[in-house]
Amino acid sequence: MRLRALLETDALGLRLLGGEDELDRTVRGVMTTDLRDPSRYLSGGELVLTGLAWHRDAADSEPFVRILAGAGVAGLAAGEAELGDIPADLVEACLHHRLPLFAVHETVAFATITEYVVRQVSGERAGDLAAVVDRHRRLMTSGPAGGGPEVVLDLLTSDLDLRAWVLSPTGRQIAGAGAPLPGPVGAALAGHHLAATRTGRRAPHRAAVAGTTYSLFPIRNTGRGAVPAARDVRESVLSDWLLAVEADASDWPAPRLDLLQGVTQLIAVERDRRDAARTVRRRLAQEVLELVQAGAAPAEIAARLRVAAPVLLPGLGVAPQWQVVVARVDWSASGQAAAAGEIASGPVAQALLEEILVDPAVSGPDSADRIAVAHTGEEAIALVPLPSIATALPESESEDGAAARSDGEDADALAGEPGLHADALLASVREPLSAGLADDGRLTLGVSAAVHSAEGLRGALEEARHARRVAAARPGRVCAAGHHELASHVLLLPFVPDDVRRAFTARLLDPLRDYDRRHRAELVETLEAFLDCDGSWTRCAARLHLHVNTLRYRVGRIEQLTGRDLSRLEDKLDFFLALRMS
Repeated sequence: MRLRALLETDALGLRLLGGEDELDRTVRGVMTTDLRDPSRYLSGGELVLTGLAWHRDAADSEPFVRILAGAGVAGLAAGEAELGDIPADLVEACLHHRLPLFAVHETVAFATITEYVVRQVSGERAGDLAAVVDRHRRLMTSGPAGGGPEVVLDLLTSDLDLRAWVLSPTGRQIAGAGAPLPGPVGAALAGHHLAATRTGRRAPHRAAVAGTTYSLFPIRNTGRGAVPAARDVRESVLSDWLLAVEADASDWPAPRLDLLQGVTQLIAVERDRRDAARTVRRRLAQEVLELVQAGAAPAEIAARLRVAAPVLLPGLGVAPQWQVVVARVDWSASGQAAAAGEIASGPVAQALLEEILVDPAVSGPDSADRIAVAHTGEEAIALVPLPSIATALPESESEDGAAARSDGEDADALAGEPGLHADALLASVREPLSAGLADDGRLTLGVSAAVHSAEGLRGALEEARHARRVAAARPGRVCAAGHHELASHVLLLPFVPDDVRRAFTARLLDPLRDYDRRHRAELVETLEAFLDCDGSWTRCAARLHLHVNTLRYRVGRIEQLTGRDLSRLEDKLDFFLALRMS
């Protein structure tokens, strides 16, 4: 707005005391102050309101006005309530520095002027930005994207003084204007948004994180040509982006909220474009997966991998290794919602796995360009290319150099093992995804070892699937397991049905427990110690503080009661598993 508009509004009760030639200055804000030096709070373009509490004598006016003029303020409005008439020395100083000066009648509150200026400035800014956004929307819908979400966010910052970020459902920053949002803050905001969406609260959602208030807007394309809305919120909640604005939108007027909704629509169009660009990578993954599952010849699979490698690893120049990651999202039926079986979980898991596989330290929407994810049934399956160990390590780091790294590094890294690790994949996403899964969803994920050829892909797929089943046997909303965990027999035990487990342990251990209750013979304790000592009579006797002959007597009694022979590996293994399952 222009300064001239203030004089044209009778309700403000302003009188111009000087600076008539400067009334076309633009007012960008308003500030009330009685400080002698308010420069630290000025950014230029403000209408400054003052009650003149700083004015003690004529010498005070010149430095005060000089500071305002140097800061580039639009004008000064002085209240008559404190001193009555505006001091002549103040009028003279304003004329000297060409600063427009207004007198505010004692019956007019500064709050009235402030409210009027803020309303006018916000309305004009919103109108200007809406026009820019509309032009940009037409550009993006009729041709290539013009700079991506950053362009729109820069407009929000420059025209509405709003800091905003586009975040993925895990809180990873897709785009932002100015300083990046800290990772933990992004994850917390995503968690707030997902939890609010699951409870059906109307957006925008208000969230306070680290002492700052944010408003969260979902990013969905609801315009012409958009994908039809999901029947169930669970089909989209874990794949939608969100817009986080550093402001409390709860008291915003409807036009301002409509403007932000338009911004989210604009970003949603860009999201759809980028999703379409993933089609090639998804198709490559689907073709390789179908060949692997159909038992195709390794040569045929290898040929398909050679086609995929340049797309996923452009310019690498070496044959990559591959890892397989399998993910599944399972929902339980709740209340009046659609039955769990009616929710298309495969596409949800596909979009989610594409996000999880992106390095959380990397921002931007294009950081998933080397990830190919297909889905079959309820599973999402990722084919992840890895550079060879020789290209992954620095030239100066040989096998010996890798072994000589600091003791604090991960054991897998010390061994030179390439690729993804299950726990690391979920470290930064577990909290927000748990909020989106709420109390009726689960995400389980399995990771294979790296394979060097097409012959190994079938085994890697089965390995990743089995690791996912191991993760599913664990408690928690978000669980993962890796290939290195599959070597432990303990992870097989959760898959044994409870009735089978009880029958197996009862057949082997109940005779010993009954004997111990009657004779206090401690046969179960002796059996466990004997197995822990690998069948060594001497070490076991020493551990139990028994004579070797006494130990032999007890082992003989165990064999007599159970009909087993503890010198046989098979019987030792049965006893070992029975003790672990009991």
